[in-house]
Amino acid sequence: MARSTSDTESVAAVHQGIVPSYLLDRLAQSTRFPRAADAARQTLTIGRPPRRARIELSIDASGNLVAEVSAAPDRTISDAQNTETLPGVRVRTEDEPPVDDEAVNEAYDGLGATFELLLSAFGRTSIDGAGAALEATVHFGVDYDNAFWDGERMVFGDGDGEVFLGFTGSVSIIGHELGHGVIQHTAGLEYQGQSGALNESIADVFGALTEQYQRGDTAEDATWLIGGGIFGAAVEGRALRSMIEPGTAYDDDQLGRDPQPAHMRDYVETAEDNGGVHLNSGIPNRAFALAAIALGGPAWERAGLVWYRALTGGLGPTATFAEFAEATIAAATAQYGEDSEVSAAVRTAWTTVGVAVDERGGAGG
Repeated sequence: MARSTSDTESVAAVHQGIVPSYLLDRLAQSTRFPRAADAARQTLTIGRPPRRARIELSIDASGNLVAEVSAAPDRTISDAQNTETLPGVRVRTEDEPPVDDEAVNEAYDGLGATFELLLSAFGRTSIDGAGAALEATVHFGVDYDNAFWDGERMVFGDGDGEVFLGFTGSVSIIGHELGHGVIQHTAGLEYQGQSGALNESIADVFGALTEQYQRGDTAEDATWLIGGGIFGAAVEGRALRSMIEPGTAYDDDQLGRDPQPAHMRDYVETAEDNGGVHLNSGIPNRAFALAAIALGGPAWERAGLVWYRALTGGLGPTATFAEFAEATIAAATAQYGEDSEVSAAVRTAWTTVGVAVDERGGAGG
């Protein structure tokens, strides 16, 4: 965590914030949102800086008491009290009742929702697969316009109240940030260029699936928005990103238009944003959403499982879009068969976004 301006450069290299720097840069120049502009400048200056079990008791047909033991989350929520010091004051831990602070309760519930998605859909116990405690800090900084994973915990700013509202209210954001934790413990995708864009995209997949699992949405009914509802009423925008329609999440005269490409022909070559990690993530995002919708039903059951198996099946830290596409096709083939509708849907999705796939299931840029 960055506790001084001098540390900002090193921190930015390892911490993934949900709000990309290019959007904060644009907001920092706003004349329409003066408070938000000041908050964005402060946010840019600050930077980004044991296993439990649950027991369920029941009576079987013979009248015997049966105890079923399953994994359970171990959550701790702390309050930074509008300072930039982590972890802050502990305010709610596992099995404690809700408190009077809505942000604390939302963070607690969001961590739990992500834990349940990982366990139920993928058989994964917490972000490390071994029951790691889930920790979060709320009320970080003053008008801090971001939320991020710092390698150990989730950290939430309150937003400026003008452009960005509180970040704990979006389950997709919480799932996204904890998704970075899963990636950290598996492929360890480097946060630069195409591997960095995959890092952001796969985190978006975890975020979207967490929200859909919590709501019981099918792929067809889901919004496919990341950060839906975090913009204030004065902003012309629905969310930070749209997975199914990259480039359409917002279009505001002060914030500009969502710059995400949806196809490889529009891939952005840039030195900013760690080589466009937030920008180009729209391409694999759309591939996942297309595959999930083509298959229908809950997205976590087939498309989600394929993406998870690709992530955890030996993917290298510098993987390109083509290499990840190949990994997903291989995972789909191993799980469902080469001629299955799942394999076909995955191949078609990558082809649709411009990542060429050959007849044997391999991929090319």
